Amino acid sequence: MPRFLRALAGLAGFFLVWEVIVQAGLVRKEFLPPPSVVLVTIFEQFGETQFIRDLIATFLAWAIALLIAVAIAVPAGLLLGSIPGLRTATAVVVEFLRPIPAVALIPLVLLLIGGGPEAKITLAVYASLWPIMFNTIYALGEIDPVLMETAKACGTGKFRTLTSVALPHTAPFVFTGVRLSANIALIAVVSTEFLAGAKLGIGNFIMQASTGSTRFDLVLAGTVVVGALGFLINGGLEMIGRRAFRWSTVDREAIS
Repeated sequence: MPRFLRALAGLAGFFLVWEVIVQAGLVRKEFLPPPSVVLVTIFEQFGETQFIRDLIATFLAWAIALLIAVAIAVPAGLLLGSIPGLRTATAVVVEFLRPIPAVALIPLVLLLIGGGPEAKITLAVYASLWPIMFNTIYALGEIDPVLMETAKACGTGKFRTLTSVALPHTAPFVFTGVRLSANIALIAVVSTEFLAGAKLGIGNFIMQASTGSTRFDLVLAGTVVVGALGFLINGGLEMIGRRAFRWSTVDREAIS
């Protein structure tokens, strides 16, 4: 059975259990609408212009944040991974910043750059760059020394060695880091939209639906759409990775 179909089967099983629990009266429908109601609400919302705008705003913020994170994390990882002294010197700062949740920085970011799209993009970049950077550093440590010595013996400069030997080797690891960071960025974007009161985005949709309203089907509709978006993003990137790096076993070796 194809992997994607197995995943869909698991998802269908989850919705089935949810439906049975609600219909059996174990949970009140007013507080936890069944999937049969939530899915209908989702289809209705896709006919609403505002919901489509919220979905597009979230997706664009996610895509921009992930691209910026890659542009920052890959060069930083290559630099730290190829210069041990620099990595040692910055280790304390990196290990201090990495555990800080992005949502904990929302007040600071709002104060510094305001509550526009820049806020959720900034926080998503911060949250998602770490897996990419550390996978890049890890990959450099896994390069066969013979490759580097051969390039050096052939008179290849450090920059050329980095781009023609190190970078191709790290590509599968970097891509795995990107796949890990993709959902992290989505979580950061939606959380910021919800907590910071963004004007557009699925997080804002969920916040408005949950504030002064008894329409919990709308809250769950927004939540399910976010989950579906994350599922499709991860599945799409995983498919691309398997086809582009089918020779690699990075999924079993890379760190998160």
